Amino acid sequence: MIQKLSERLKWDEQGLILAIVQDAKTREVLMVAYMSQESLRRSMELGETVFWSRSRQSLWHKGETSGHTQRITEMRCDCDGDVLLVMVEPAGPACHTGERSCFYRTLCTEGGAGETSDL
Repeated sequence: MIQKLSERLKWDEQGLILAIVQDAKTREVLMVAYMSQESLRRSMELGETVFWSRSRQSLWHKGETSGHTQRITEMRCDCDGDVLLVMVEPAGPACHTGERSCFYRTLCTEGGAGETSDL
């Protein structure tokens, strides 16, 4: 099953696919990361997110050291098959800074600029 699914997805030149991670309950976007075919397979087997770290060039099981794992409740792909949407139940913050979501900094809001001092 995993092999057939993997064949239907569009992997980039490095063999990666973008994965948007969203809280299954609140629908908040928690983070964006990349998956390889191996990390997708491991994620589906474990039922928790496993990504490909482009900086370390290795698999990365989210929460392996921090305990802030992400239990997968559903996975979807977009209409083009080149982006994954991973719905999760998070056990703690998603961001390495300790924030719940990696998207905690506001660049602009309706009608003007937001806080950008920490960029």
